[in-house]
Amino acid sequence: MSKYDHPSTFTRHSIHPIPFLITFLAIYEAPHFALSVTHKPQFGSDLVLIGDAKFANDSSFVQLTDPRISSASSGFLFRRRPIKLFSSYSKSRKPVSFSTEFSFSISPQNGDGIAFLLVPRSMLSRFSKGGFGVLKESRFLGVEFDTSVDENVGDVNANHVGVDVGSLDSVKTSNVSSVDLVLNSGMQLHSWVDYDSSSKRIEVRLDKSGGARPYDPLLVYGIDLGEMWRNEEVFVGLSSSSGKTMQTSCVYSWKFRTRSVPSWLHSQPLDPRVISQEQEEKRLAQKKRICALGFLSGLVFIVGCGALLALIILFLWAMFENSLETILTIPAKSPVHSGDFRYQKINVVVEDNLSEANN
Repeated sequence: MSKYDHPSTFTRHSIHPIPFLITFLAIYEAPHFALSVTHKPQFGSDLVLIGDAKFANDSSFVQLTDPRISSASSGFLFRRRPIKLFSSYSKSRKPVSFSTEFSFSISPQNGDGIAFLLVPRSMLSRFSKGGFGVLKESRFLGVEFDTSVDENVGDVNANHVGVDVGSLDSVKTSNVSSVDLVLNSGMQLHSWVDYDSSSKRIEVRLDKSGGARPYDPLLVYGIDLGEMWRNEEVFVGLSSSSGKTMQTSCVYSWKFRTRSVPSWLHSQPLDPRVISQEQEEKRLAQKKRICALGFLSGLVFIVGCGALLALIILFLWAMFENSLETILTIPAKSPVHSGDFRYQKINVVVEDNLSEANN
């Protein structure tokens, strides 16, 4: 059955000629038929599907790869409207951050898995049947959920998340087994991918579908997407390729949003060596201030302790002096010696007139 006859895309969701023509012109370079859907509650609006991607199960989810195809199968689900990740040095526009989250499942075969991609407009004309459709593209950013081991690109195992910059040889990877999950278990998983233009880094989180957003990211990678794209329009989407297997990758929900951050928050220069040097200088200056304050505090403490000790010594000395004076002014009990007295003889004269007066 061809895509034109697919009941879940055209019978339930008719496409008017004018919007369809506009959408087709926007992606006219795509080598495969592109399906544009105006609105889906679990996906939002303005979706475009190319390659083998199609809605399945009464349009309840998107199946990116088709296991019925004997050769490699690839499909790409993306937003029709491109975005611009403006540089932090742009004078006219503010730098842009983004957050996306999506639920997906991957069947147990060891295919390529699924990837969140940022690609230039030219990628649509070079969408390939393998490697998430970017084998012919040298400029892209991908967050891959890889379920195969390819020694040519340095895969660590068949259950990892990696960041790809212009190549499927990941610049950084993280083992999904560390959070007790298996990508190709067939179970629905949920991922959060956030890019912050102020800190210039990507954070990737992963959990079972319906679980809470993890506090700690599974993978963190520093990159300046504004400088990478230099205000160029890029498409964002989810891609999958089955490799040489019959692996099926499905997407059940997808949300994507951007936010602008005031440019005054972006003082970080382009050259990371300058960043490190300035941070080191600030750290040394702060360390010097702390040392100076510590020295002054120590000096004040020592002087204060010395003054207090001196007052205590003076106080004790004064008390000691007063006690000596008191002891010296109190007379000791003097013993009496016989040599300290002398005797004198006193003559008493009694006259006769005294006797007459008595008569």
